[in-house]
Amino acid sequence: MAGEIQDLIAEVRTGSGKGAARQARRDGKVPGVVYGGGVDPLNINFDFNYLLKKLREGRFLSQLWNLKIEGQDDVRVIARAVQRDVVKDMPTHVDLMRLRRTSRINLFVHVEFVNHAAAPGLKRGGTLVVVRPEIELNVLAGDIPEKITVDLTGLNIGDVIHINDITLPEGTKATIQRNFVIANIAAPSGLRASEGEEGEDAKGEGEA
Repeated sequence: MAGEIQDLIAEVRTGSGKGAARQARRDGKVPGVVYGGGVDPLNINFDFNYLLKKLREGRFLSQLWNLKIEGQDDVRVIARAVQRDVVKDMPTHVDLMRLRRTSRINLFVHVEFVNHAAAPGLKRGGTLVVVRPEIELNVLAGDIPEKITVDLTGLNIGDVIHINDITLPEGTKATIQRNFVIANIAAPSGLRASEGEEGEDAKGEGEA
């Protein structure tokens, strides 16, 4: 289960239709709707500046949220759409979907690298180059992993870590089908430079 699901704070919007939505925008709010979960849709409003901050933090459409509305039970949701003004590119409407524990969703999960001291390549001065600090996974809403752990034990300079090298939690799978790279251990700059010089020397001797 994810260690911490961020809160998303909203309020119930009185009234429905375009008129109520326009009034909300005039009041400095962003209208939205929550649907799904086997219950009726709920019209809501977000504070404009609050929502804009959340959007600028990134991953708004690809993470799980704990929707908090005064007077109602918290509910887990995922954002399905954010409509924006075509000129100002500012949010004008948000669609949220309630999730059941058995719902499958795509989320970005943090990658943690462990056992640096047990990697010979790092001991020799190599550098861990992280290509994907997060991996998009298809997961069950009721069983979201807090992180994906990559063990660096025994890895040498030049070794590459692919998604297929990692054992993902049961019921979890990567959204990208190919065997993509997560990280690699690169040679220290001094070693790369010396190898390059040796290659040039060998080339020069062969031409002599």
